[in-house]
Amino acid sequence: MSKIILIGPAYPLRGGLATYNERLAQAFQENGDEVEIITFRLQYPHFLFPGQTQYSTEPAPAGLNIKTLINSVNPISWFRTGNYLRRQKPDILIFRFWLPFMGPAFGTIARLVARNKYTKIVAITDNVIPHEKRPGDLPLTRYFLAACQGFVTMSEEVLQQLQQLQPKKLKKYHPHPLYDNFGEPVPKEEAKKFLKLNSQFHYILFFGFIRAYKGLDILLKSFADQRLVELKNLKLIIAGEFYESPEPYEQLIAQYQLEPRMVRATHFIPNSQVKYYFCASDLVVQPYKHATQSGVSQIAYHFNKPMVVTNVGGLAELIPDGKAGYVVPVTPEAITEAIQDFYQNQREAYMTKEVENLKKQFSWSSMVQTLKQLADQL
Repeated sequence: MSKIILIGPAYPLRGGLATYNERLAQAFQENGDEVEIITFRLQYPHFLFPGQTQYSTEPAPAGLNIKTLINSVNPISWFRTGNYLRRQKPDILIFRFWLPFMGPAFGTIARLVARNKYTKIVAITDNVIPHEKRPGDLPLTRYFLAACQGFVTMSEEVLQQLQQLQPKKLKKYHPHPLYDNFGEPVPKEEAKKFLKLNSQFHYILFFGFIRAYKGLDILLKSFADQRLVELKNLKLIIAGEFYESPEPYEQLIAQYQLEPRMVRATHFIPNSQVKYYFCASDLVVQPYKHATQSGVSQIAYHFNKPMVVTNVGGLAELIPDGKAGYVVPVTPEAITEAIQDFYQNQREAYMTKEVENLKKQFSWSSMVQTLKQLADQL
């Protein structure tokens, strides 16, 4: 049994990072390890957070030890947290790093913990070069990376980026595990009924926070293509909160008269409702302009849903083209052709079966073993 401490978003914060960290903690517990999550008292100042709220309205996850200690902009909290963890002497300290803004806090905490000369300090790096670049990103990232002893990435692209920035340190790749904590799949008609959708229609799904790099504008242009208009019983579900101005998307919707062919759920989707959006849909579309990996793919895998993804970052690593879905260029035309092929050639049954077979490789226990093996080699 090892003593594990995870640092990153967790309850009462909401979102995919928190969900992942909580599920990883559960996986360590299932492995017989002692686990504590250290999360934020303040994750983002309000002026940096584009959504409506950073906090969950759902119950706390059962059976997890979560402490809210870190204020991302208050160095006093960094020193208090670092000294607390140094005295705790965990066997492994795991940071979840996704944004250069967190580099000063995380890097300082890591350096303080390292003074105990016992704890192995590793990071799961979602992004090394962020999707939306800002001045100072690289030095903030370097400050954090220099404080870690080893890394696990969830895409080959991030692994290559790390190799450039930290060529001598140990690093491993492990694909993003399944998001299997949103409940079991429900029948499609049950999901449509829960969401009050017309059961006579087929639905494709765009899911997640809406930001420029996720390419919703490309999908809207695709959906305006006459070839998809002719699929008269097809609608697009947009499920996720705007993290930027909705105006450019509203203009496209008005320009192409898409409103009658859409279902809007442009608010934060609570964990308890996620399964209904995926299970009501035939196909999940991720029209990203750039990416590393995506938790949306792993939700789709859990609910046995074929996908259309663009050939960027690590997305194509997870979705074999023609099996679990389609890997296409970043153009409206390519997305249109994939959706049209899916329906006209009745690919759903075949691709769903392929998804069911392929998802067996994305286990949480395997991620736990990868992290522990990395720590053992440090």
